[in-house]
Amino acid sequence: MKPKSVRDKALEEIFSAKDIDELESLRIKYLGRKGILTLLFKQLREIPQNKRKEIGKSLNDAKDSIISAIENRKTEFIGRRAFEPIDLSLPGRKSFSGSIHPLTRIENELVDTFIGMGFSVAYGYEVETEYYNFDALNTPPDHPSRDIQDTFYLEDGRLLRTHTSPVQIRVMESGGPPFRIISPGRTYRVDAYDASHSPVFHQVEGLYVDKDVRMSDLFGTLDLFAKKFFGEKTITKFVPSYFPFTEPSTEMQVSCPFCRGKGCSVCKYTGWVEILGAGIVHRKILTNMELDGYSGYAFGMGLERIAMLTLGISDIRLFYENEVQFLEEYR
Repeated sequence: MKPKSVRDKALEEIFSAKDIDELESLRIKYLGRKGILTLLFKQLREIPQNKRKEIGKSLNDAKDSIISAIENRKTEFIGRRAFEPIDLSLPGRKSFSGSIHPLTRIENELVDTFIGMGFSVAYGYEVETEYYNFDALNTPPDHPSRDIQDTFYLEDGRLLRTHTSPVQIRVMESGGPPFRIISPGRTYRVDAYDASHSPVFHQVEGLYVDKDVRMSDLFGTLDLFAKKFFGEKTITKFVPSYFPFTEPSTEMQVSCPFCRGKGCSVCKYTGWVEILGAGIVHRKILTNMELDGYSGYAFGMGLERIAMLTLGISDIRLFYENEVQFLEEYR
């Protein structure tokens, strides 16, 4: 096909185009990567040298004519559109704004609650050493949590922290008591990814160290927290437990925030929901931190668990999948 005939055909179709979309289709048809004119340019190398210059000039002229015609026609359409009447009966376009992720919102509420009780916030490293993650927290060498089946180890021997407790050790190393801190943050454990487990999750832990800190101080603080966070009618119950870094240790249960202790599927018809572990800081840890003469308590809770209870969510995976409908429902 000769350049002149290609140009004439293109100009005819451009003049007959009905809208900008059709113009764009014609631009691609003639000038796109596989367009008619583009292919003719590629065929120039097969034309004898003595004719190549003349045909090349014809192709360039055709290309310039087509581009100019498309731009002129586009200008006509835009000018025409400017004078089209506006249909005021059409509904307006809804504007969408972002919002805080439900996990972040619950974390902020938890932090605000403890700040109101005199705690400050401390953050730590997500990549830790075995010393801060296990040894300094009185975790025995043969404890199952040290296995590679439970903890993500890095090639250099460090690991992804399994809890935010290393922050407590670093705070106790930083200076003299009293310490009254909470440490929210992301943690990691080798775990299944299902409705109730995730290899990445969040914790909020607390630590209070001072002279003559007692178990009754821990009970009072956590009972006040539960009433502020879940409602004044919330009842708390403490049951014995075991953790390497506290002695004695306890788990706190609260009256189910959905059935108020009557029994439902959330609390498995017991009327109670376990929300955190706590206890008096182990004497060995205080001694290692050169804090003899002091005592303290510590507690820790899973942020996702608190959020699931507060928002009535049954699948932890919903927090991580960035599903717009879910995020809009809990914005």
